[in-house]
Amino acid sequence: MSTAATSLPDRKAAEAAELALASDASSLEVRARRMRQRRQMYIGQVVSYSLGASVLLLYAYDGTVSMAVPSMFWFGGLMIIGTFSVLSESGFGDQFEDHYLTVFQISAHTALQLAFLLAVPTVGVAFISVLFLIFAFGSLRMTSGQAMITWSLATAGLAFVFLASDLPIGLPVATRLERTASMLCFVLVIGQCAFLGLFGSTLRKILYRRSIELKAAYQRIEELAELDELTGSYNRRCIMRLLDTEIEMSRQASMPCAIALIDLDWFKRINDAYGHPIGDEVLRTFAITIFANIRPTDCFGRYGGEEFLLLLPGTDGEAASRMLERLRGIVADLDWSAFSPGMRVTISAGVVTLRDIDTADTFLARADSALYSAKAHGRNRIATG
Repeated sequence: MSTAATSLPDRKAAEAAELALASDASSLEVRARRMRQRRQMYIGQVVSYSLGASVLLLYAYDGTVSMAVPSMFWFGGLMIIGTFSVLSESGFGDQFEDHYLTVFQISAHTALQLAFLLAVPTVGVAFISVLFLIFAFGSLRMTSGQAMITWSLATAGLAFVFLASDLPIGLPVATRLERTASMLCFVLVIGQCAFLGLFGSTLRKILYRRSIELKAAYQRIEELAELDELTGSYNRRCIMRLLDTEIEMSRQASMPCAIALIDLDWFKRINDAYGHPIGDEVLRTFAITIFANIRPTDCFGRYGGEEFLLLLPGTDGEAASRMLERLRGIVADLDWSAFSPGMRVTISAGVVTLRDIDTADTFLARADSALYSAKAHGRNRIATG
């Protein structure tokens, strides 16, 4: 007894330690997955700025803008991406619910576009078109509150450019190269927006699949919460709930209902003589045998220890007694020597039918009394009450 008492806290401490380690491992896996997602996003941003700089290079080659503009635009974008990449690799964003720091990223990229819009207004539409791409990306990550903040900031910036200045914001189309570059501005932005749309569609499909998987997992959890881990039968809480339901349905339909409280005879002796692992196998084999020989409408659950409760809806006392006598014979005739030579397992059961004045407690009490009578008269028998 003292050994068991001292080992219980140790076992609980070990279980707590295992849970803590599992939680830490899960947290590390989540952080690693988030970092991979952010890296992919930053690679996409680098590609986007490279494409934008290539278009500006066409304008510069045609003499529309200075040759310094494409490189400055590219390096400006890389500085923003690099800053957020460093924050990402350091794990800074993981402390926030929005680990992408979406508002700050959108604000930084929008500010860069507005700065170049002011500096190089002759190709201003090229920078304005990029704003659509920025907000298309943001729509995949933003909450409604974040959308309002970034939209307000972008509105303020555009209002300053359009209303507080007289800059000649244009879309150069004077030469063939300018027309090509202007066309590419829109083609690339539309293409990247379409790509983001496909990415969003993929995310929705992933979320849909995961929701199905979660539903299946929750259903499995609910099933496990109702089942006895050892025997696979209903646990006590579930079988008692089903008993209440059967009593109510029986009375509403004016149908008979019977229950049987079943006990494995001398089960403690089996545990003592052959060991608990053999005892567990006996319980499992008994439960499987019962499942294989009852109706789909019957409910079978572990009431406690080696006692089991069988609900027999729509069954009168005589039919219930015949069924239990049949089950008793099947269990007694099993070749239990497969577990250990000379082993023999029998059952006793108390069978009762529902009365008008019965509650679940009195119903069970009468079944328990009948079971006690079966044991008192030598076991391996069925008694009615």
